Amino acid sequence: MTVLIGEYQHNIDAKGRLIVPSKLRDGLGDLFIATRGFDKCVVVYPMSVWTDFLEKIKQLPASSSDARRFKRFFTSNAAECEVDAQGRILLPQQLRDYAGLKKQIVSIGVGDRAEIWDKDLWDKYNDDTALDEAFMEKMSELGI
Repeated sequence: MTVLIGEYQHNIDAKGRLIVPSKLRDGLGDLFIATRGFDKCVVVYPMSVWTDFLEKIKQLPASSSDARRFKRFFTSNAAECEVDAQGRILLPQQLRDYAGLKKQIVSIGVGDRAEIWDKDLWDKYNDDTALDEAFMEKMSELGI
């Protein structure tokens, strides 16, 4: 499996189409799943990673309201996205609305998946100085 990395800035058109950068497209394939992600972004899974994810969430107990809510969060707005001849996908309106995607967007690779962010929200997220402390704590947990 290709590791998805990097940051790519581009635009979304009035019809909701956006270019999937070729370096991300190589790892995602021509058909993948887009759904709501944490922090108000759209998360994009290669089909193999999505299938593994679904298998894991199937294990959550249906009797748990938190588990049901978790399953619904990811699956209710999930959409298959197919790359067209120009390297674009049509991102469904409900996902664009959820992430506040307007014109300028940023696509990032996050290892086994990609994320699509509104550029202003991404910039604000990256400017958050509280992240520095959280990063240091996480690196300490990992022994780095």
